Amino acid sequence: MNIAVTVLQNLFSPVCLIFMFLGSLMGIIFGALPGLSGTIGVTLLLPMTFGMSPELGIALLISIWIGGVSGGFISATLLGIPGTSSCIATCFDAYPLSKKGQTTKALAVGITASFIGTFFSCIIAMFLSPVISKIAVKLGPWEYFSLCLCAIVLVVSLAKDNIWKGMAAASIGFVLQCVGAAPIDAVERFTFGDYNLYGGFDSSAVMLGAFAVFLVVSNYVNRDNDYVLEEKGCIKGFGLTLKEFKDNIVNMIRSFAIGLWIGFLPGMGAGLSNLVAYGQAKASSKHPEEFGKGTIEGVFATETSNNASVGGAMIPMASLGIPGDATTAVLLGGLTIHGLEPGPLLFQNKPVFVYVMFGAAILAAVMVLVMQLFGMRLFPKILKIPYHYLYSVVLALCFVGAFSSTNTIFNVGIMLFFGAVAFLMSIAGLPSTPFILAFILGGMIEKNLRRGFSYSTKGFITFLTRPVSLLFLIIAVLSLVIPVIKDLKKMKVQKEE
Repeated sequence: MNIAVTVLQNLFSPVCLIFMFLGSLMGIIFGALPGLSGTIGVTLLLPMTFGMSPELGIALLISIWIGGVSGGFISATLLGIPGTSSCIATCFDAYPLSKKGQTTKALAVGITASFIGTFFSCIIAMFLSPVISKIAVKLGPWEYFSLCLCAIVLVVSLAKDNIWKGMAAASIGFVLQCVGAAPIDAVERFTFGDYNLYGGFDSSAVMLGAFAVFLVVSNYVNRDNDYVLEEKGCIKGFGLTLKEFKDNIVNMIRSFAIGLWIGFLPGMGAGLSNLVAYGQAKASSKHPEEFGKGTIEGVFATETSNNASVGGAMIPMASLGIPGDATTAVLLGGLTIHGLEPGPLLFQNKPVFVYVMFGAAILAAVMVLVMQLFGMRLFPKILKIPYHYLYSVVLALCFVGAFSSTNTIFNVGIMLFFGAVAFLMSIAGLPSTPFILAFILGGMIEKNLRRGFSYSTKGFITFLTRPVSLLFLIIAVLSLVIPVIKDLKKMKVQKEE
């Protein structure tokens, strides 16, 4: 009881509430701006917390993180550009909804799903952190390899019209990810003697080029600048009906479980859960043909899962001292500077700090919900900006984001290069999602594959004898085989007719 009272006193002090409010607002802004993210916001504000108490500092940083993850869907909805990598799949349906004149509905779904994912995942993390973290620590490189491979195959199997094009796009992503030093032995690959390529392609530049630069260029080439803006009378109310919410409860529960599970696996992050949940939602839907054209099922799935991964990522961070994603890695660095040792002993030595951390995440989720509800009607106004201005702003943000990521002009060139690659892929009809996912997870797949071989004398057999690894591999194989069988049956029926 004394711990609970102390935690509440820390969280609801005027200073803490003000800092958390400003942090949540800053996180939403950083998440909504392409090229920036909550991770960048946390990194920028980390030095400012050194003079604060550990409890106040962690509350500020976590509020930025929560706002950043939730705010990413704003630009994904209004511009078709993911504000963060955790909102890639949100673009697939939220943006078409916005173009059809249902911007408020898309925003309402995103706000609702974001809150549900964050709020309940943080509650679960707070009560079950010690128990669930024991499951993650038992997984080895074999399970991580199979999980990443399964995620890519799931997305490839959902490639529009042609699974072979999806595989080709994923192969390009794998090849480009191989540039730089190899994992484990650090052998140089495809650097051509340029030291700028030794660390590989910067992921921020890749995302900005493949999404933002590509979108601006393709829209300019296709003159796709005409958007259906909602009339003033259409934005009254919340935009989401109770029936629509009830119809997606199962979808949200499934996506929540995916986000929580992938979130607490160290190194996985919200970007992976976002894509996997979208694939599962489409596979389970009664109307899969509507996905990609503007259906709220897709938005519910993606925003619930990527926000649920927040609570999942906090589990290994608090219980084991292992970062669940990039943001928790920064947070762990902050704890060390404050003289705290992350891990199991943190629960015994600093119980107030641990529960302030979880309580701050829950309180920040409520703050972000209120801010987005009041600001929802302001978000669509960005669509009224003349596009010769908007394109300039988007490109300027892209250049600033790419440069600030590594502080080199070379990174700007990488961004433009990937913009050109994405444009050429669109001409060839290759989907971008398998390409991006293969690029992001390629390094992890290679690293865990090589570790799996080095840790065992049985070679690839170990990947098949470990139950969890085998389960992921079976799902991957079925995801490839079933669509091919369906296509063959469809061709047979058409031939008979």
